[in-house]
Amino acid sequence: MSLVLRNVQRAIPLRRVPLRQRMEIVRSILGVQKFDLGIICVDNKSIQHINRIYREKNFPTDVLSFPFHENLKAGEIPQPDFPDDYNLGDIFLGVEYIFQQCKENEDYYDTLTVTATHGLCHLLGFTHSTEATWQEMFQKEKQVLEELGRRTGLRLQPLSRDLF
Repeated sequence: MSLVLRNVQRAIPLRRVPLRQRMEIVRSILGVQKFDLGIICVDNKSIQHINRIYREKNFPTDVLSFPFHENLKAGEIPQPDFPDDYNLGDIFLGVEYIFQQCKENEDYYDTLTVTATHGLCHLLGFTHSTEATWQEMFQKEKQVLEELGRRTGLRLQPLSRDLF
């Protein structure tokens, strides 16, 4: 199925190909390449608006995930009954916010990859609301990013590494 990667912002120049290639590999690692996935790149104003509406938090953020299949257990692959249900959901990347948070020695596309992987884990039922669920999500992100590194040579760390 397809990975739809849309850039609907103009604040930060963005080449979609590197992110698309990496996220296709991440989908393969997670075993969800048969599912549709939307990744939408937005600016601070848009991500703040979405964050305010859906989370009642009136500030920009790095990533918001909206699962198609709700109430999945962490790491559970959906088992759709109908072809139209082969959809994981949508990830909104606050690319302007991510760019502003990048440290001097960090590659922007590496950070986008890590953030999108984090968002994809949320679509698969992972959360970080408690230390136990954070640990589970951290381990999954670490495993996926290590495998991505084996396949591409990248050395990436999980987004959730400093939460608890």
